[in-house]
Amino acid sequence: MEWLLDLYWPHLTFAAGLIIGLVAALHAAMTKDDVRSALGWVAVVLFSPFLGAFFYLVAGINRVRRESVQRRRRRRNRPRDAHEEAALSGSITVPALGRLGDSVSPFRLKPGNRITPLSGGDEAYPAMLEGIRGARRSIALASYIFDHDAAGLAFVEALAQARARGVQVKVLIDGVGSRYSRPPVTRVLASKGVDTALFMSSLSGLRLAYANLRSHRKIMIVDGETGFTGGMNIRAHFLTEAAGSNVAHDTHFEVTGPLIGELMTIFAEDWEFTTGETLKGDDWFVHDRAEHDRAEHDRAEHDRHRSPRRDRVAHAAPARAIPSGPDETLESTHAMLIGALGEARERVMLATPYFLPDQQLVAAFGVAARRGVAVDIVIPLANNLRLVDYAMTAQLDQILRHGCRVWRARGPFDHSKLFTIDGIWSYLGSSNIDPRSLRLNFELDVEVHDPALAGWIEARLQARIGDAVPETLLSLAARPAWQRVRNRLVWLASPYL
Repeated sequence: MEWLLDLYWPHLTFAAGLIIGLVAALHAAMTKDDVRSALGWVAVVLFSPFLGAFFYLVAGINRVRRESVQRRRRRRNRPRDAHEEAALSGSITVPALGRLGDSVSPFRLKPGNRITPLSGGDEAYPAMLEGIRGARRSIALASYIFDHDAAGLAFVEALAQARARGVQVKVLIDGVGSRYSRPPVTRVLASKGVDTALFMSSLSGLRLAYANLRSHRKIMIVDGETGFTGGMNIRAHFLTEAAGSNVAHDTHFEVTGPLIGELMTIFAEDWEFTTGETLKGDDWFVHDRAEHDRAEHDRAEHDRHRSPRRDRVAHAAPARAIPSGPDETLESTHAMLIGALGEARERVMLATPYFLPDQQLVAAFGVAARRGVAVDIVIPLANNLRLVDYAMTAQLDQILRHGCRVWRARGPFDHSKLFTIDGIWSYLGSSNIDPRSLRLNFELDVEVHDPALAGWIEARLQARIGDAVPETLLSLAARPAWQRVRNRLVWLASPYL
């Protein structure tokens, strides 16, 4: 037998590679909806059957199959009650987007949501820690990154104290994001008895910045009554006290109202998918409307009498959560962005740290600008991901040639993801405008119909534009040839950055 292997091992290796490559290539061709993705994976696998098949197994296969489609469809099709219909009458600022959201989100647009912007860790973290310290029944916290540093340890201590008071605490951290600091904060949480789970650990056990199927959502819900969501991870570099002049900026939001139940539903589904444990009951979900209204009144009185920690901007607005990810919600955010660009009449303002739109979005931005809509896109002058910045720069000409304006904002890196049209409608949350957020990650965004909140976002972005460097076709062409070539080569890998 050994002599047969010695004699025929090249043939056996070739046959094994051929079979493995064909199986992987066939799987890609049969399961990928995007022809470019299918062709790319087929080419990689056939070019190098063993290595290509391994990469496809790690990064190309959607291993997420969640049995929640029917449940979400039932929630989507459940009619609004008369009170909700009356409250919504005349308050939906862009009716077409309200109807679009009904079709792509599992949640109905509901009135009565108070949404308070929080600028950076200096505002968001104290508000979140205050919520944890005041918790009476439950805390649900999900984050892509939860660092083992000054900011992270402050949360660990507050969560541990809440658990010691008898509060139920659940912490969900992405399996890759948990490894952005050493040692992982999960060890400290576990040592203090805080119930912690990792969302889909990577097969290699390493921190792979470009791994697929990550949970990029940021959610915190206290007692089923108060929530926080947006774009901010838990990291010390968002705190001026810790990072000094290198502090990074971001925007988070404190919310109350019907939106809380939606955030809690999303967290509960992710928690059940990860751990198998079902979260239910009044400790997690507020079912008694009278009790919820009383809690809202008490909180408003508390806010009115305490010393203001920030310039509070809270609005009772129609809003809904829009989850997206490589499951049944794959195209949700993509559809909302294209719909909003089509509905814009006067202006579009967008801020994102990573701007790599696909050709459908490029066309939608261009058509909006050619219709006479003022389109302003704000990106950082100095990016924290160098390869992404190279790819972004290589693609900006496609946006600029149609009349859109691109601004590179000076100052500290800003991680905010903010989108608004005509000063009346906003889309905010965790999604960047790149293939990773739009197709490969689990994200959470919020649609808000409120001119006051949209005005706050516009003012914030106008301030950044006031101290920004305009990017133009001339400035792109003025870059050295080697930079343009480098950027274009990196851009070829943009679907996986």
